[in-house]
Amino acid sequence: MKSRLNIRVVLGFVTICFALAPGLSAQSSLSSRTGCGYGGSTGSLKPAAFVEISEGNAVITGLWRSTLVAKGNADIPDGTILDTGYTTWHADGTEIMNSGRPPISGNFCMGVWKQVKHNTFKLNHFAMGWDPTGTTFIGPTNVREGGTVERSGNNYSGPFAVTQYDNNGNAIAQVFGVVTAQRITVD
Repeated sequence: MKSRLNIRVVLGFVTICFALAPGLSAQSSLSSRTGCGYGGSTGSLKPAAFVEISEGNAVITGLWRSTLVAKGNADIPDGTILDTGYTTWHADGTEIMNSGRPPISGNFCMGVWKQVKHNTFKLNHFAMGWDPTGTTFIGPTNVREGGTVERSGNNYSGPFAVTQYDNNGNAIAQVFGVVTAQRITVD
């Protein structure tokens, strides 16, 4: 009787291990790619308990084509494209954007990000604010962004707020909107 119980326990354990093995191997094969997570292989679903949620393997890491569109502003019509560019979210929690703005007005900006829950991130991003001629420094520009990566791992969207400060640190303008982005891959 005792040996039958031991055999059942061992067989049950082996069955569980074989059932979880495909999910574990899918996790390890995807982790070597930038932007690992649910994207990529449609035939390999991983058990939720084994999906690592850390900044080092976060689904947000990688290169994205991003668009910032106005929404909820008194002086800017909803749907107005405010900026487009290429954004890279790095595994170390830093981010850089090559903005579509003219280079003379300061088109590179950087930030730091944190994962706040599964596939959801927040970004604190700074740029140097210049006038349109690129000759007069206005002050730092801060972009606060929240975003959720879709289950496919190929798109994200969320709200943003841009605050322009003067040289003394006083807020002089604020703009709100929605950011959308599409992943760029080597293919």
